Amino acid sequence: MTKKFFIAWIAMFVAWMAESFTVHAALLGADYAKLPNLFRPEAESQQYFGWMLLAHVLIAGAFVWIYARGVEAGKPWLAQGTRFGLAVALLGVVPTYLIYYAVQPMPGALVAKQVVFDGVGLILMGIVVAWFYRSRSESDNMRR
Repeated sequence: MTKKFFIAWIAMFVAWMAESFTVHAALLGADYAKLPNLFRPEAESQQYFGWMLLAHVLIAGAFVWIYARGVEAGKPWLAQGTRFGLAVALLGVVPTYLIYYAVQPMPGALVAKQVVFDGVGLILMGIVVAWFYRSRSESDNMRR
């Protein structure tokens, strides 16, 4: 594991926390508040925040690790990052929220918002991690 890997991991952790706050607190907070029977009260959920941090540390590290192992040299980083983010969204976000919808009384409109917002977030995070792993020649071309 390289210095680049650890820097990308930290950046992805920060990005993932920011994305999660933006989507789930700011954009969907009012939707979640209408479903108190499905979510912990705010005061109680704060007791579990450490678990949320641990989950984000692990997922950010895994995201970077998988990307770093599959990056293709000589191919455009932006396209690779977009493709990677989309693939992870299709592997994780879309099926997870569809499963939640099947087993919990979640409103369909909320599930659609979760899929779209987190899907877009993952594509953006794929682009961020790809930027960290772009080749030197691509970096030089961008400066010109």
